[in-house]
Amino acid sequence: MRYLLPLLLMLSTLAPIAALADNPAPAADYGYYELEPDIITNYVGQGNRLGYVKLSVQLMVKDKSKLAKVEHHAPLLRDALIEILGNQNSDDIKSLQGREQIRKACLKTAQDLMQAETGEPVVADLLFTKYLYY
Repeated sequence: MRYLLPLLLMLSTLAPIAALADNPAPAADYGYYELEPDIITNYVGQGNRLGYVKLSVQLMVKDKSKLAKVEHHAPLLRDALIEILGNQNSDDIKSLQGREQIRKACLKTAQDLMQAETGEPVVADLLFTKYLYY
């Protein structure tokens, strides 16, 4: 009898958890759009020496039906990314922290541009699948 009350309390807390497990949230229908060809642009290196960076960029959208919007605005997105990359210094291009900051700046710019052009951010994430510099 002494263990009956704690056992009932424990079982009563498991019922809502089991109910949630039966109704999983709908999964997002992610899609990816690759900006082709790879982005190649110059940046100012140390001692005003020009360097170059070559990137493969994938844009992730939460809904595959939005891929057509991304494809339609790909030239605008590509131009904005080239501008961001061209304004970077050598240290940012070559460091892991700098690369992540560049990626985040590119993502924010892509989201802002898509918001302005389509009324929604559309781009959920931006991935560098190839990142080479010299």
